[in-house]
Amino acid sequence: MEPYSLTATQAVAKFKDGSLTVENYAKSLLSRIDQRDSAVKGWVYLDRDYVIEQARALDRIPHANRGPLHGVGVAVKDVIYTKDMPTQFNSPIYEGDAPKVDAASITILRQAGALILGKTTTTEFASTLRGGPTCNPHDLKRTPGGSSSGSGAVVGDLQAPIALGTQTGGSTIRPASFNGIYALKPTWNSISREGQKMYSLILDTIGFFARSVEDLELLVDVFALEDDESPPQEPFSVKRAKFAVLKSPMWSQAGPGTVAAMEVGAKLLRDHGAEVEEIELPAEFDKMQEWHETVMHSDGRPTFLPEYQVAKDKLQAFLVGHVENEKRLTRAEQLKAFDGIAALRPRIDEIAGKYTAIITPSVRDVAPLGLDSTGSAVFNSMWTGLHTPVVNIPGFKGEDGMPIGLSLVAPRYRDRHLLAASKAVGDIWEQKGGWKRTV
Repeated sequence: MEPYSLTATQAVAKFKDGSLTVENYAKSLLSRIDQRDSAVKGWVYLDRDYVIEQARALDRIPHANRGPLHGVGVAVKDVIYTKDMPTQFNSPIYEGDAPKVDAASITILRQAGALILGKTTTTEFASTLRGGPTCNPHDLKRTPGGSSSGSGAVVGDLQAPIALGTQTGGSTIRPASFNGIYALKPTWNSISREGQKMYSLILDTIGFFARSVEDLELLVDVFALEDDESPPQEPFSVKRAKFAVLKSPMWSQAGPGTVAAMEVGAKLLRDHGAEVEEIELPAEFDKMQEWHETVMHSDGRPTFLPEYQVAKDKLQAFLVGHVENEKRLTRAEQLKAFDGIAALRPRIDEIAGKYTAIITPSVRDVAPLGLDSTGSAVFNSMWTGLHTPVVNIPGFKGEDGMPIGLSLVAPRYRDRHLLAASKAVGDIWEQKGGWKRTV
């Protein structure tokens, strides 16, 4: 096994037992990037000399002083500040801009010993559906999703074991499904967003991409996410667990890949002894899509006003529309959306709390052909607005053999519980869901 193909957990184990140095690991990752980046185009900034410099410094740290992520390569979405690297938001307004400060999330990763590889592509300000140069590693003619396009693609292509993304609509869960990897959108505001370009204070959430649940758990440890309940002593078992299948109010937009994945996923859990029942949400939740859109447009008005005033001509029309209130949203409509979503959060906690997890679509279908659009977040935005933790689990196969994932959802601040369930479910779905990794 080449070092670049190691998961974060596997790499940490090799660093601990001395069978791999961080420098040799870094060189392997850079070799993979050199081999594949011209096709996938997931990086917007990567300084090879700086990567090796970091790796050598990490190798000099005594074993007793090494952090839990010692040496692990991390890719960072280019809306998050990283000192010694530019942060450009995929905007001509900020071309070459390099703030001399780390975001809070990067500070935590560095303190844990992470090897910061570089910056990954994003849609402009992580706020639009317009695609960029990045391709899906499983089919270069298809989108990798967005707005965390590069982060999803480089993890899916074995160019990095883990990556940071952000989600305002579906920008972490959707790319994970399209690229055949795991992702966690944790409970809103459980991870500091200091030092990243905001879109919506009410919605924006830092997310993690990885190729195993163990790696997501490693990151959750580093970022000190905790449930109120102590974790169980025994490994989670699907047998006798209780899952809800929720097609969501947007089910009419599901494609054949998602329809099939939902059927197969539920059957596999039943075959392994789980109780699985289909549920519907109360009618009030039908407003979530409309309210989420209202929140995004409302929060976008003050967010992008500085760029509008400095360089309106360099700002995408979609964002100009936010500032100019193109939708003519009233403050009363804005408050109705804010308060309506807030009232539904404890209700979804109560509903989800009756089950081990809710199973729901991650995407409409497999990654669409073409790079002009990053795809729809129609199945994600409700959960982003409700602030619940969500995990994308890969394992299913759609059109042309492309990967497709399903989401597990839990009540707010039950991230640990959700990851434990996701590991057991993922073991089943990855083995028997029908899709196997080819890159």
